Formats: sequence, C-alpha cells, structure tokens
Amino acid sequence: MEGKATIIAVAGKGGVGKTSLSATIVRCLVEKYPDKRILAIDADPAVGLSTALGIDVKLTIDDIRKEIIASVDEGDTRTAIELLGEAKYRIFDALVETNGYSFIAVGRPETAGCYCKINTYLKEVISILSNEFDYVIIDGEAGIEQINRRVMEKVTHLLLITDPSKKGCQVINTIKSVSDELVMYEKIGVIVNRMADESLKDYIDTKGIPVLSYIEDDKNLSVFDIKGENIFNLPAESNVVNGVKKALNEIGVI
Repeated sequence: MEGKATIIAVAGKGGVGKTSLSATIVRCLVEKYPDKRILAIDADPAVGLSTALGIDVKLTIDDIRKEIIASVDEGDTRTAIELLGEAKYRIFDALVETNGYSFIAVGRPETAGCYCKINTYLKEVISILSNEFDYVIIDGEAGIEQINRRVMEKVTHLLLITDPSKKGCQVINTIKSVSDELVMYEKIGVIVNRMADESLKDYIDTKGIPVLSYIEDDKNLSVFDIKGENIFNLPAESNVVNGVKKALNEIGVI
C-alpha cells in the first residue's frame, strides 16, 4: 500500500443511506482526530455528500478534466507531464477547506469519447493528493467499479452499506466480488442501516462479510435529509452517529 493514508471507500445499493453514513464517518473522524488531516471525496455524480456536509461545490474534478480535454481538442500539444502538472495545480483549486477537514467532488461521469490518458492522469493526481492526508473517505456511487475507474485502485478499508432487504445484501455481495478483482483493499465490513426491528438480523445474509454494526431507523437523520442539513449538527446520541462509531471501532479505524 503506497502512502500512509487510511483510505475508506463506502459503497452499496442506492437508497440505503450510504451518503449520510459517509458524512457521519467524516464527522466521527474529525471529532476523534482533530489534529489529523482528513479528506472527504464525493465520487457520486449526484454530489450528495456535499449537501450532507453543508458544502457548496463550485468546481469538480470532472470540470477540470473537461477543461483539459477542451485544450487538447483545440490543438494543445503539451506533453503528458505538463498536463499532469496542470491537473494537479487545478485540483487544489477544487479543494474546499472547512472545519477540521477538506472536501473535493469528482463530478459527473465521463461524456462520450475516450480520453483514457487524461482520466488516468487525474486518477494519479487524486492518489498524489490523498497522500497529503491521514484519512480519506470516498463516497462512491452505487457500485465499486468507478472507484477503480475514476478515483483510485487502492483503499485500506472497504465499507459496504445495506439495508435489511435481500436485494441490498445481494448488491453488497456483488460489489465484494467485483472489488476482489478490481480494487485492492486490506479490510472489509458491512453496516446494516435502517433496521426496523432487531429480529430482522436472522434474515440478513452477508455471505460471511463481517457485520460491523446494525443501525436502527434514525428519525433525526430523516428530518436532516429532508431539510438538507449539515450532518455535523445531528445530535451526538443519534442512532446513526453511535452506529458509525461502533463500525469504525470494529474495523480498527478509531
């Protein structure tokens, strides 16, 4: 594993509360490690993590990619090294510094046409950037392929989020199978979110992936989601805050 950063990738089926849990992970790390450098990467095209963290996104990594592509299409003949240098410089423009952590958004997926070299450069730049931090949290879209394709190939901790549904569990098992081929990770675990009843545990089949915590329905979080409020303002005794802390403890992050 290159670099010293603890890199936590969060993945799961859409609609299971993945982004809210990613934001809560950021909060828990900021509270636990006020002196550490923490980076939140929003790798979901919906840019939901920024809303959950109360951040106004003005520039994304994909915006930068499009600018570089436009310059190449217009006949810019600079070398790959020069393009990488510009991408690194521009990515720092997209970095938002806030209370206790930094934030960056990947943005929309690639448009038609292959710009594989530029995409590879940007992935390399994100890896370089990540090495400037102690903790990196990646909120991915519903799946894991894009982490490999657009962000980075190596993570230290892979957190899979599901609800108690059979479909949710099937998705995380599929993500693990894909991850075993595409993404290098050291530790893996599941958070089962939105548990309506303790008795549901008997029906949850994660195919041997360790369950780090079960989080009961959180009415506080539901209200915050509707209002688009900053997760840092969620009461400390909330189910989601306690559940995320337990999960991070179980997997050895805090």
